[in-house]
Amino acid sequence: MKPIALACCSLMLLLAYLIDPLLPKATQLSFDPYQQEIPGTEQYFGMVPIPAGEFIMGSAESEKGRLEDEGPQRKVSLDAFWIGTHEITWDLFEMFLDKNYEASVSEKALPVEVDGLTRPSTPYLDMTFGMGKGNRPAIAMTQYGAIQFCKWLYVKTGIFYRLPTEAEWEYAARAGSEDTYFFGNDPDQINEYAWHAGNSGESTHPVGLKKPNPWGLYDILGNVMEWTYDGYQSPYPKAQDGIALKNPIIEPSSLYPRVLRGGHYESGAEDLRSAKRFFSTPVWKQLDPQIPKSKWWFPEAPFLGLRVVRPYLTPSEEVIMAYYDQSHIDDY
Repeated sequence: MKPIALACCSLMLLLAYLIDPLLPKATQLSFDPYQQEIPGTEQYFGMVPIPAGEFIMGSAESEKGRLEDEGPQRKVSLDAFWIGTHEITWDLFEMFLDKNYEASVSEKALPVEVDGLTRPSTPYLDMTFGMGKGNRPAIAMTQYGAIQFCKWLYVKTGIFYRLPTEAEWEYAARAGSEDTYFFGNDPDQINEYAWHAGNSGESTHPVGLKKPNPWGLYDILGNVMEWTYDGYQSPYPKAQDGIALKNPIIEPSSLYPRVLRGGHYESGAEDLRSAKRFFSTPVWKQLDPQIPKSKWWFPEAPFLGLRVVRPYLTPSEEVIMAYYDQSHIDDY
């Protein structure tokens, strides 16, 4: 590229970033699947690239089991991103949860930045609910707890991980399909892909035992619901006919409700549809005796977990820390 053309491109990027601080400063050079190692430990997790593209978000009015909050359908355009091949497991989450445990499994002393991180309060209940840890999905964390886990990953790895937006989650789960499920419209096939009410034995299961969707995502339906970043709004905001919404997000402005996706081990087949939406509720904290109630745990929600996203375009440090360091809203 000629110097003048290069300078013009750089100026355009700078102006775009000044106009919208959420725009990235730079791009990564490769877009391949990879394994993210947790430095100083033997733990890692898989990430797969999801191409930029458009899709129809929500369910058609003719879809069996459809609820009104799954519409109106709208065309959505998304930038590329990576997403976790599996739900985050206890093997990973417990290092964030317990600094002493992290230190015990690390080859070196914890860096000051990691040692000084704010971590969850020690739960007063068994947050595995007797289902076990290890390679099973970590469960019952609040959205705040899920975001702080992502911050721990950032401090450990230097890479910006976050929760998916609701649109990103559905796009990745559908994997190009407009059917009820990514595998078609026949709910009788659900056993091949998901742990649900009919085959789970009322328990979570180790991740990755079922078939993945076409984009390589395991347990994207069933096992545990997964946090998104969005606040819940019903119905969806209307879009102009034929015009795709670019990277839509409903910024959460209150503690409740916020959106989860994917269904869980006690969900029926209709609740595992790609367009099905769930939302958080304070009922999940009724057993919590704290005042204000814990910002870390839902002691009555053994069915929710998380999966992480990494945007292809990396935001500025200022934007990253603004995402991680949002003030928590007390829950009385």
